[in-house]
Amino acid sequence: MKTRSLIFAVGLLGVPFVGAAEGHQAQFSMHDIRHFEAISFGLGDKSSAAPIRIDLPVRAAPKAGRDPFIASRSSDQAARLRDLIGHAEAGRAGYDAVQHGARIRPSRRPTDMTVAEIFGWIKATPNQPHAIGRYQFIPATLRGLVRRAGVNPQQRFSPALQDHLANLLLDDAGFGAFTAGKMSHRSFMYNLAGIWAGLPLPSGRSRYEGYAGNRSTISWNTYRTEITRIFSQR
Repeated sequence: MKTRSLIFAVGLLGVPFVGAAEGHQAQFSMHDIRHFEAISFGLGDKSSAAPIRIDLPVRAAPKAGRDPFIASRSSDQAARLRDLIGHAEAGRAGYDAVQHGARIRPSRRPTDMTVAEIFGWIKATPNQPHAIGRYQFIPATLRGLVRRAGVNPQQRFSPALQDHLANLLLDDAGFGAFTAGKMSHRSFMYNLAGIWAGLPLPSGRSRYEGYAGNRSTISWNTYRTEITRIFSQR
């Protein structure tokens, strides 16, 4: 019995490559097809059988890596810790960072705005992320910190103010107990990662992984190494 023709089509971004092998077996290696998205097999033009389609996994483009952290030479441990957190949270944008998922961004740089203007932007742009500044304060956290610190709403959202508010969060994480030797490195790191989504857990993932687009931006090893370096002489 004569073998029916085997028709195959390999599609790459909608551009077909067609070939036929009558009475022969067509063979492909993964090396041959690794750049294609799908392969469709049919039984010839006169066949009523539906073609067989094999979808191939498409490798996602690698995420852009964050620039390596450059440790501060400051003798101020809180300042050095804020540098690490700011690197993980805001990267190059620093004190003017706005969460990447915000479709409507502030009309000016955050550091040129008053606290009242920051809250005005938040109110005027519902249903989007609003994390802002070097430490990516979310609205509820920012409101609480402003109340605790007694900040005048007309005060500028300056680097100095952002640092001051971040120090309150460091206290919440147990900075005093840790520097006094009453808390372990691991516990303190967990506490910090519970406040800042860019910091990882030992798994390498953020405690808030996937929530509102959050993910850790540094590895656990980098995190642990830098904490040890900052507080090696506490």
